[in-house]
Amino acid sequence: MRGLMIGALLVLLTGCSGLSYLHQAWQGQREVMRLAVPIESILADPEADRELQRRLALALEARQFASEQLALPDNASYTRYSALPRPYVLWNLFVTPQLSVEPIEQCFPWLGCVGYRGYFAQADAQAAAAEWQARGKQVFIGGVPAYSTLGWYDDPVLSSMLHWSDEELVRLIFHELAHQQVYVRNDTAFNESYATFVEQQGLREWRRLHGWPEPQAAERQQQREFVQLMLTAREDLQAIYTRPLAEAEKRTQRDRRFARLRADYADWRDQQWAGSPRFDHWFAGELNNASLLPFGLYDQWVPGFAVLFADMGSDWAAFHARVAELGQQSAELRREVLQGEE
Repeated sequence: MRGLMIGALLVLLTGCSGLSYLHQAWQGQREVMRLAVPIESILADPEADRELQRRLALALEARQFASEQLALPDNASYTRYSALPRPYVLWNLFVTPQLSVEPIEQCFPWLGCVGYRGYFAQADAQAAAAEWQARGKQVFIGGVPAYSTLGWYDDPVLSSMLHWSDEELVRLIFHELAHQQVYVRNDTAFNESYATFVEQQGLREWRRLHGWPEPQAAERQQQREFVQLMLTAREDLQAIYTRPLAEAEKRTQRDRRFARLRADYADWRDQQWAGSPRFDHWFAGELNNASLLPFGLYDQWVPGFAVLFADMGSDWAAFHARVAELGQQSAELRREVLQGEE
C-alpha cells in the first residue's frame, strides 16, 4: 500500500513522546546513518553486485533530475546507500477508538501531530500495539520502505526502497524530497497529497525524457477501484458511528459492515479482475477502523495541487513557492484553495 509505503516521517523527538519511544527512534536513526556509504564508492567497486550498481546509478540520476527539473532540494540526500538488516526501515502503527475512524494522533515537537507512530523494530511496534489493544483501541501495523527526516539529515537510499520496480524507486525519491521542500505541521493530508502530486507529475516528465512507457491503464484503474471500495467502507462506518444509536448497536453494525467489505472485495476481485490476488494481503488479517486509515490520506488533495500547478504555468519553482505560501495559511483556507472555492 502506497499510502503506508510513501507516508512515514521521522525526526529526533523530545520528552513528550516518552523515553522508550525516543530511545528507539534515536537508535534507529543512528543505525540508518551508520550504515550509509557513498553510492559512488559502490559504483566504483568492481566486486559489487551489478544489479545493485544499476539501481543505485538510477537513484543518483533520479536525484539529479529532481533538483534540476523539479526544483526540489539540491543536497546530499539519496547520494548514499544503507543496506538494512530487515525488509522495512520502519513499521507504522495506526490506532483508533472502537467506534471511530479518526486516528488517535501522536504529537511531537517540530513535526506536529500525525496519525501514526513509526518504529524501527517490528517487535516494538507490536508491543506498542498490544498496549493500545489492552486499552480497548483498534490497531494496524504497516511496513514502510522510506521516510523523510525533513532535511535534518541527508537521507540515504535504503535497501527497503529496492524491493520494487525502477519506477517505484524513482517515485519514492521524488516523494521524499518533496517533503523536504514543503512540510506543514499538523496537516498530514496536505503534506502527503502535495508529495504525491510531485511524484506523479515528476514521473510523467521523467517518462517523457527517458522514453519509459506509461503505466498500464488497467492496473491504475484497478488501484482506483480498490481504494474507492475501502473509502466507501470508511465513509459508511463514519456514518454509523455518528448516528444516535446505542453503543452495542453501533458495534453490531460495524461488524456487519466489515463482513460486507470482505464480501464486496471478493465479488469485485472475482468479477472485475479475474481473481487477481493483488490486494488479498489486506484481507489476510483482521479488518478494523485502524486498517482503513491510510486510504485516501495520500491523495485527497492531488487534483487541487494539479490545478495549482497549472495555474503556476507548470513552473516548478513557482509552484513550490505557492504551496509554501499556502502552508502558512489556515487549514480552512488551504482546503478552500485546493477545493477550488477561493
